[in-house]
Amino acid sequence: MMNERIKECRKAGKFTQPAIAKTIGVTKATISLWESGSTSPKGENLHALAKALGCTPEYLLYGIKAPKVEKNAEWAGEFEPWDNGSLLGADEVEVPFYMEVELAAGEGIAEAVEYKGPKLRFAKSTLKRQNVDTYNAACVKVSGNSMEPVLPHGSTVGIDTAAINIVDGKMYAINHDGMLRVKMLYRLPGNGLRLRSYNIDEYPDERYEADALKHIKVIGKVFWYSVLI
Repeated sequence: MMNERIKECRKAGKFTQPAIAKTIGVTKATISLWESGSTSPKGENLHALAKALGCTPEYLLYGIKAPKVEKNAEWAGEFEPWDNGSLLGADEVEVPFYMEVELAAGEGIAEAVEYKGPKLRFAKSTLKRQNVDTYNAACVKVSGNSMEPVLPHGSTVGIDTAAINIVDGKMYAINHDGMLRVKMLYRLPGNGLRLRSYNIDEYPDERYEADALKHIKVIGKVFWYSVLI
């Protein structure tokens, strides 16, 4: 009963009837009537009472407790503005950011001798936690909707170009006949390969037998991704 839950919450919080009455702007007699069941709080009084008792209106009305809230994030600090002229911090490195969908002349990211395009900054400690060597890290931009909802169009992924051994179900960047693609990879019997998209309704699995793999080169495994919404 609602009146019993009001009394239960008040006693659990070690509140007196006068204290609750003063907090929400009613008389002690009103609180007594609510707890006896003679009348019930409604509207603004109900919400004010729930707030004062540290519960929800739904709990007072129906006994429905709010879901348990678990901590799943930590404050990591604010963004610091920087541009091409900003000096690198002691814990920072710059990672090449490849924004082209096509790979020039079939070259893989790891084969580029010198890169002069845009770069992203990473903390050395972040790469270390992922066991990624700075010299093997690169970033690419994802185009299209084949990897939605995990990687919407325009997402950025970090690639470890040293991690080319396929682990089933992990995401990799591949050079597919000169086209840069990001897919989940699976080994198939007979040394074949299956490419899978998250948006499997629109992009069914692609299967390639061993003799067709000469057109596919694994560039590296995805170790990080960023999504702006």
